[in-house]
Amino acid sequence: MNLSERMTDTEDAARHKAKMAKRKAVQDAEVAGKTLEKGLLIVNTGPGKGKSTAAFGLMLRALGHGWRVGVVQFIKGAWETGERKALAAFPGQVDWHSMGEGFTWETQDKARDIAAAARAFGKARELMADPEIRLLVLDELNIALRYDYLPLAEVVETLSARRPDLHIVVTGRNAKPELIAAADLVTEMTLVKHHFAAGVKAQEGIEF
Repeated sequence: MNLSERMTDTEDAARHKAKMAKRKAVQDAEVAGKTLEKGLLIVNTGPGKGKSTAAFGLMLRALGHGWRVGVVQFIKGAWETGERKALAAFPGQVDWHSMGEGFTWETQDKARDIAAAARAFGKARELMADPEIRLLVLDELNIALRYDYLPLAEVVETLSARRPDLHIVVTGRNAKPELIAAADLVTEMTLVKHHFAAGVKAQEGIEF
C-alpha cells in the first residue's frame, strides 16, 4: 500500500468516526429524553408467520429477568407444542392455560366457541388481577374478536384498564382497529413467502 492509499484509508476512517460520533450523540439524546415506564399493550398481527413466536420470545426474555408470566390461548387447545414443553423448565414462573377447542372450522359450533372464548377471557381477567404476573400473552385473542366470540368494546376497555406495571401481548391476524388504537406497540407480520404454498406441512420445532 502506497502513501496515497494509506492517507485515503486514514481519512475514510476519520470521516466514519466523526459520522458515528454525531449519530451516537443524536441517539443518546433521544434515549435520554424517554423517561416514562409503564406496562405496555402490545399487538402482533398481520398475515405473516411469527406472531405467537414473537410473543413467546418476549416471554423468554421476561423469564430471564425472573418475572412471572401468564399465557391464555384462545383458539389452540391442549396441543403439545415445543414452547410449552420448553417453558416447563421454569416451574413457578409460568401460568399457562390452553382454553380453546381448535379453530372454528374444526368445532363448527359457534355457541361452543363463544363459550370457550368467554372462559378464556375470564381466565385472562384472573391473571390480570394477579399482582405477581408481569407479562401476559393472550394468544390468538384477535381471532376470537374477529369472529365476534367476545364483545370488542369490553375487551378493549378491560385491557386498557390493566394495572400500570402489567405488560400484555395480544396475537392473531386481523386485529380490530379499536384494539390497534388502544395499543402502545403494534407489529404487523407481512407475508412475503411461505413454505406451505409449496406443499410443505407444519413441522415440529417450526410450527409447533
